[in-house]
Amino acid sequence: VQLQASGGGLVQAGGSLRLSCAASGRTFSLNTMGWFRQAPGKEREFVAAIRWSGLSTYYADSVKGRFTISRDNAKNTVYLQMDSLKPEDTAVYYCAADHAYRVVITTPGAYDYWGQGTLVTVSS
Repeated sequence: VQLQASGGGLVQAGGSLRLSCAASGRTFSLNTMGWFRQAPGKEREFVAAIRWSGLSTYYADSVKGRFTISRDNAKNTVYLQMDSLKPEDTAVYYCAADHAYRVVITTPGAYDYWGQGTLVTVSS
Protein backbone atom coordinates (compact mmCIF):
# COMPACT_ATOMS: atom_id res chain seq x y z
CA VAL A 1 0.00 0.00 0.00
CA GLN A 2 1.29 3.45 -0.92
CA LEU A 3 -0.01 6.61 0.71
CA GLN A 4 0.29 10.10 -0.75
CA ALA A 5 -0.54 12.99 1.56
CA SER A 6 -1.21 16.50 0.30
CA GLY A 7 -2.92 19.74 1.23
CA GLY A 8 -0.56 21.26 3.77
CA GLY A 9 0.40 24.89 3.74
CA LEU A 10 0.57 28.16 5.63
CA VAL A 11 -2.59 29.52 7.21
CA GLN A 12 -3.43 32.13 9.80
CA ALA A 13 -4.84 31.18 13.18
CA GLY A 14 -8.58 30.59 12.91
CA GLY A 15 -8.29 29.48 9.32
CA SER A 16 -8.93 26.11 7.67
CA LEU A 17 -7.08 23.52 5.62
CA ARG A 18 -8.07 20.17 4.17
CA LEU A 19 -5.53 17.40 3.97
CA SER A 20 -5.92 14.47 1.61
CA CYS A 21 -4.38 11.01 1.70
CA ALA A 22 -4.68 8.92 -1.43
CA ALA A 23 -4.08 5.20 -1.06
CA SER A 24 -2.98 2.89 -3.85
CA GLY A 25 -2.01 -0.73 -4.14
CA ARG A 26 -3.69 -3.36 -1.97
CA THR A 27 -6.38 -1.03 -0.65
CA PHE A 28 -9.34 -3.37 -0.79
CA SER A 29 -8.59 -4.92 2.60
CA LEU A 30 -7.61 -1.79 4.52
CA ASN A 31 -9.31 -1.57 7.90
CA THR A 32 -8.18 1.70 9.44
CA MET A 33 -6.62 4.94 8.25
CA GLY A 34 -5.33 7.61 10.53
CA TRP A 35 -3.61 10.95 10.77
CA PHE A 36 -0.69 11.71 13.05
CA ARG A 37 1.39 14.82 13.44
CA GLN A 38 4.87 15.63 14.62
CA ALA A 39 6.04 19.05 15.71
CA PRO A 40 9.76 19.91 15.91
CA GLY A 41 11.35 18.30 18.94
CA LYS A 42 8.22 16.36 19.82
CA GLU A 43 7.06 12.80 19.40
CA ARG A 44 4.60 11.81 16.71
CA GLU A 45 1.09 12.09 18.11
CA PHE A 46 -2.29 10.75 17.14
CA VAL A 47 -4.76 13.18 15.54
CA ALA A 48 -7.66 11.19 14.09
CA ALA A 49 -8.60 7.83 12.61
CA ILE A 50 -11.42 6.26 10.67
CA ARG A 51 -12.39 2.68 10.03
CA TRP A 52 -12.51 1.94 6.30
CA SER A 53 -16.20 1.15 6.69
CA GLY A 54 -16.61 4.78 7.71
CA LEU A 55 -18.82 3.83 10.62
CA SER A 56 -16.38 4.84 13.34
CA THR A 57 -14.17 7.87 13.78
CA TYR A 58 -11.75 8.75 16.56
CA TYR A 59 -10.13 12.03 17.56
CA ALA A 60 -7.49 13.30 19.91
CA ASP A 61 -8.94 15.56 22.59
CA SER A 62 -6.84 18.44 21.30
CA VAL A 63 -8.61 18.47 17.92
CA LYS A 64 -12.08 17.23 18.83
CA GLY A 65 -14.71 19.64 17.55
CA ARG A 66 -12.28 21.36 15.17
CA PHE A 67 -11.05 18.55 12.89
CA THR A 68 -13.16 16.11 10.89
CA ILE A 69 -11.90 12.90 9.29
CA SER A 70 -13.79 11.39 6.39
CA ARG A 71 -13.20 8.96 3.53
CA ASP A 72 -14.20 8.44 -0.08
CA ASN A 73 -13.90 4.73 -0.74
CA ALA A 74 -14.43 5.15 -4.47
CA LYS A 75 -11.32 7.35 -4.60
CA ASN A 76 -9.41 5.42 -1.92
CA THR A 77 -8.86 8.74 -0.21
CA VAL A 78 -9.13 9.93 3.37
CA TYR A 79 -9.52 13.59 4.24
CA LEU A 80 -8.78 15.65 7.32
CA GLN A 81 -10.74 18.88 7.44
CA MET A 82 -9.05 21.21 9.89
CA ASP A 83 -10.98 24.25 11.08
CA SER A 84 -10.28 26.88 13.73
CA LEU A 85 -6.58 26.17 13.41
CA LYS A 86 -4.26 27.22 16.21
CA PRO A 87 -0.50 27.87 16.18
CA GLU A 88 -0.06 24.71 18.26
CA ASP A 89 -1.45 22.70 15.33
CA THR A 90 1.75 23.48 13.43
CA ALA A 91 3.43 20.18 12.54
CA VAL A 92 4.17 17.73 9.79
CA TYR A 93 1.04 15.66 9.28
CA TYR A 94 1.32 12.02 8.29
CA CYS A 95 -1.37 9.67 7.10
CA ALA A 96 -1.19 6.01 8.01
CA ALA A 97 -3.05 2.82 7.19
CA ASP A 98 -3.33 -0.76 8.31
CA HIS A 99 -5.08 -3.93 7.19
CA ALA A 100 -5.69 -5.39 10.64
CA TYR A 101 -8.52 -4.56 12.99
CA ARG A 102 -6.84 -3.26 16.12
CA VAL A 103 -8.58 -2.08 19.26
CA VAL A 104 -5.88 0.51 19.97
CA ILE A 105 -5.39 2.76 16.96
CA THR A 106 -3.93 5.84 18.60
CA THR A 107 -0.31 4.74 18.54
CA PRO A 108 2.05 4.77 15.54
CA GLY A 109 2.77 1.09 16.06
CA ALA A 110 -0.78 0.23 15.06
CA TYR A 111 -0.08 1.15 11.44
CA ASP A 112 2.05 -0.62 8.87
CA TYR A 113 1.89 1.96 6.07
CA TRP A 114 2.82 5.64 6.17
CA GLY A 115 2.69 8.57 3.80
CA GLN A 116 5.51 11.05 3.33
CA GLY A 117 4.06 13.85 5.45
CA THR A 118 2.75 17.29 4.62
CA LEU A 119 3.68 20.45 6.53
CA VAL A 120 0.99 22.56 8.17
CA THR A 121 2.06 25.93 9.53
CA VAL A 122 -0.37 28.08 11.49
CA SER A 123 0.72 31.65 12.10
CA SER A 124 -0.54 33.70 15.03
